[in-house]
Amino acid sequence: MSVFSHSAYDKHEQVAFFQDAKSGLKAIIAVHNTNLGPSLGGCRMWPYVDDGEALNDVLRLSRGMTYKSAMAGLRLGGGKSVIIGDPRQDKTPELLRAMGEFINTLSGRYITAEDSGTSVADMQVIGETTEYVSGLFAGSEYGGDPSPSTAYGVFVGLKAAAQHRWGKTDLSGLKVSIQGMGNVGFRLGKLLKEAGAELFVTDIFQDNIDRSVNELGAIAVTADEIFDLDVDLFAPCAMGAILNDDTIARLKVGAIAGAANNQLAEECHAAVLREKGILYAPDYVINAGGIIDVYYQQRGDYDAAEVRAHIEEIGNTMQEVFERADNTGETTAHVADRIAEERFGHHSVPSAENKSGTVAA
Repeated sequence: MSVFSHSAYDKHEQVAFFQDAKSGLKAIIAVHNTNLGPSLGGCRMWPYVDDGEALNDVLRLSRGMTYKSAMAGLRLGGGKSVIIGDPRQDKTPELLRAMGEFINTLSGRYITAEDSGTSVADMQVIGETTEYVSGLFAGSEYGGDPSPSTAYGVFVGLKAAAQHRWGKTDLSGLKVSIQGMGNVGFRLGKLLKEAGAELFVTDIFQDNIDRSVNELGAIAVTADEIFDLDVDLFAPCAMGAILNDDTIARLKVGAIAGAANNQLAEECHAAVLREKGILYAPDYVINAGGIIDVYYQQRGDYDAAEVRAHIEEIGNTMQEVFERADNTGETTAHVADRIAEERFGHHSVPSAENKSGTVAA
C-alpha cells in the first residue's frame, strides 16, 4: 500500500499502522501537522470496504483537523485515527484498550477523542491505557461529549449561510435536508426544529430515522432521495465525499452547510457548486464546535459560557469567508484553505484565550 504517493497524502508528518491479533484491532493514526501544537482529532470506527478506503479516510480527516484548528483559533495540530471494524458488532473493551496502547507509541504527538462510531464511554476505556485522550472532562457542559458543541457550531454557521444566501435571520419555514441523524445530526435537527425549520432526513440506521420522525416531526426519505429534494439547504452530517459530479448535478438547494468532514469528493467540486449558484460552507470551518469544546477541556479551565462564545465566532468566520469569496471570485473552500494555511504555515493563529475565530482581513 503506497502512502507517500497516495492522492490524499499532503506532507503528513507521520502515518502509523497497528494490528493487535489478540483483540482484533486494526487501526491507523495519521498526524498531518503539529506546527501549532500536538495533533488532536477523533477516533473513528467504521466498517471500511478495505484498507485502502481506511487509509484514504484517515489521511483526509487528519488534514482537515489541521485546517479546522487553525481556522478556529486553536493552538493545536491536526491528526486523526481510524479503527477498521463495525462499531455495533466488533467493539470490545480489549480492542479499545489496545487502541490506547497504540496511541501511546506516538508519545503525545496525537491526542484522541470521540468520533463517528465511538463515544465518551469508549474514550474512558481507551483512557485506561493512555493519557493522550480527551473529551472526558466531567466538568464540561455535556460531560466531555463534544457532539452538542459540534451541532451548535453548525447551527450558528448554518444561520450565517442563510443570512448570506437569502438575507434571512429567521429560519422559520426554511426547508432543510439532513443526511445522517446520529449524535450531531439529531442535535442539529433539534435546533433547527426549535427555530421553525422544516426537516427532511435520512440515515443508514432505521432507529435514527424513527427517532427523528417521532421527536422532531421530520419527513423521512431514502438515502438516495436526499439529493433530489427541492429544499432550501442541505446539511450533510454523515460520511465524507458525498458532493461529487453525480450528486451536485441533482441538487436543487441554495446552500450547503453541514457537520460531515471532507464533504467535497475532490477540490474541483467547490467550483462546480459555485457555478451552480450553491453557497458552500467549508466543512472544517462550520463543524469546529467540537474541537473548540475539547480544546477548553484540555486546558483544564473549562467555562461553558466562554466555550459557547468561542463557538459562536464560527458565524463571524463563516460570514467573512463568504464575503471574501464574493469579493475575489474564488470559491469559499479556496478562501478558507488559504487563510488556514497562512495560520498554521507561519505558526501564527489568533489565541483561543481571546476567543478569536474570525478571519483576519
